[in-house]
Formats: sequence, structure tokens, C-alpha cells
Amino acid sequence: MTVSFFFFQKYRYLKRVSRLHHELGIPRDYAQQRRIPVQMEATGLVSIGPDIYEREQRLLARAVPAWDAMKMSAADDGIILQVVSAFRSVEYQEGIIRRKLEKGQAIGDILRVSAAPGYSEHHTGRAIDFTTPDFPVLEENFEQSEAFRWLTEHAGEFGFHLSFPRDNPHDVIYEPWHWAWQG
Repeated sequence: MTVSFFFFQKYRYLKRVSRLHHELGIPRDYAQQRRIPVQMEATGLVSIGPDIYEREQRLLARAVPAWDAMKMSAADDGIILQVVSAFRSVEYQEGIIRRKLEKGQAIGDILRVSAAPGYSEHHTGRAIDFTTPDFPVLEENFEQSEAFRWLTEHAGEFGFHLSFPRDNPHDVIYEPWHWAWQG
């Protein structure tokens, strides 16, 4: 892929994202305020099987071996890591924002919990939201689980890190369930 083709693709992507932000009422300076880089949508995604809702989930092909190895290592230690969400397209992220707006939530409140389209790590195919049996999905108390303790101790061995720790510089809520592969 040539450099000029890459910049053309990125330009088209940013233009698409900018239009969506305008439609959704996302501030123009969102990325600067949150210190969040644009996240390009991945290509070359591979199925990792269904999530807890039986929806097919995908990751970047290069991330799959790390995920498989981490899942197996956790299982060897008696830990069950369940996928809630992996790759999400810009349109999927847009749908999340629109549904919250339709419920009357303010855009500022939404953006503390959900990244703006074009800025979610899920677009990259490297992020996974986890849960484990007997814990509510996408809730802070996931940090009380054995799965979270295991991830904290071992995820780095597989190239995964916690993206949004407490008091993160992005003004995003603490998300103990959200881990991304750095590769």
C-alpha cells in the first residue's frame, strides 16, 4: 500500500467520521479534549467465535493468536474469560450513541462511557470487553472478579493492557473490562 493511498483512505475516513460527529452533536474538539487518537477501522478480521449473546465476534488476525493463548492460559488457571464485545464498526458505534441520545442522555455524559465513532479502540480489532460468570456485564465491579485479577497479573504477557484505568487522561470512565492488544 502506497503512502498516498493510505493518506487518501485516512482523509476519507476522517471526513466520514466528521459528518457523523456533526449529526450526533459531538464537539468538534472531541479528540483534542479527550486526548484520544483517531482509530482506523481494521481490515483482515478473523472470527473468534460468539460472544455471551451468541453474536459472532472478530479480531484483527494478528491479535487472534495472542487472544487464543491468553484464553487458554487463563482456563489452565481456572479462569473463564468471556467476550462481551470485540471489533465494532464506526456504524455500530454510531448506533450505540444514537440509541443513548434517543433515551434522552446528554452527549457529554454519553462520551464519558462510549467513545465517539472513529475513536473507539474496538474499531481497530484489537480491543475486547470481558466478563466472567456471575458478574454483571460491563460494570465496575468486574474488578472484584478473579478474572480481573488474573488479567492484571498476566494480560501483559500476551500483549494486552487495560485501556481505561481509574483517572485516565481521556476523561473516560474506569473500564476494568476493556483490554486491548498492543502487538
